[in-house]
Amino acid sequence: MALEGIHHITAVTGDAQANVDFYAGVMGLRMVKQTVNFDDPSAYHLYFADEAGSPGAALTFFEYPGAPPGLPGAGMVHTIVWRVASAEALDFWKARLRDAEMSVLHEGDVLSFCDPEGLAYQLVVDASGEAPLIAESSEVPSEFALRGFAGVRAYAQQPAASGELLTALGFAAGDDDRSWLLAGSERSATLSYDDPPLDNARPGAGTVHHVAWSAADDAELDACIAEANGAGAQPTGIIDRQYFHSIYFREPSGVLFEVATRDIGFTADEPLDQLGFSLQLPEQYEQHRAQIELNLTPLINPRAGS
Repeated sequence: MALEGIHHITAVTGDAQANVDFYAGVMGLRMVKQTVNFDDPSAYHLYFADEAGSPGAALTFFEYPGAPPGLPGAGMVHTIVWRVASAEALDFWKARLRDAEMSVLHEGDVLSFCDPEGLAYQLVVDASGEAPLIAESSEVPSEFALRGFAGVRAYAQQPAASGELLTALGFAAGDDDRSWLLAGSERSATLSYDDPPLDNARPGAGTVHHVAWSAADDAELDACIAEANGAGAQPTGIIDRQYFHSIYFREPSGVLFEVATRDIGFTADEPLDQLGFSLQLPEQYEQHRAQIELNLTPLINPRAGS
């Protein structure tokens, strides 16, 4: 088993159109899928990624209209770390985000900021040597574009408790029990733990729901189930999410993990050049399309020009 870093990261938004405007507009990502939460079809599930919708660059959001702001705490991812090509790219993003009236902090090789709902990000210069995962944008030159995930930072009360499970899944420990690297043959990502704030966690808009790690196929999911069970976790069975198969479990520090496969992809129900242009529903909800569409706010996708 050799998991290939991060597959996708899923967060919560309270405003789907504002979410599209920021990620497909300001951040220059491609919206590659409009669908619904498969467990709650009244809610959008929006996917942003590179041009091909690649694992390793897919950032997704459940929309719950008007959701109050959340607060990350123990057992939650609190910061998403993206790669960029150079120090010049950090300068580009500092200027672009400030032009969008956002606060940024530039310290050395790290640029920190929050999206309009408070979800925290860091941009770091890419030293991985891995293929960049870039979206095309008329406003973001390719040399400055986001290049895929570098990793995530989470809050943990006792990060050492997660060591056995992380090791079983193929993570390699850093200098202490707070820094881990998950590296396959083509992609890698880091998981870092920080001390949690005193305030209790509060899920809501601007918080991460889960982080998904990247497996090749169902055989690797079966291996993950066995390893997770052996390390004391309680993984689900394999679930069909149409664009990938996946399993879910909480690691000992409380972070919700998904492991998702790379063998299907977002072209399962629409061609590559049309990704994200229209609402796609899983087969079990297609008969309810009219009612589902009534409950969802129509979106303006800048890539579709509509």
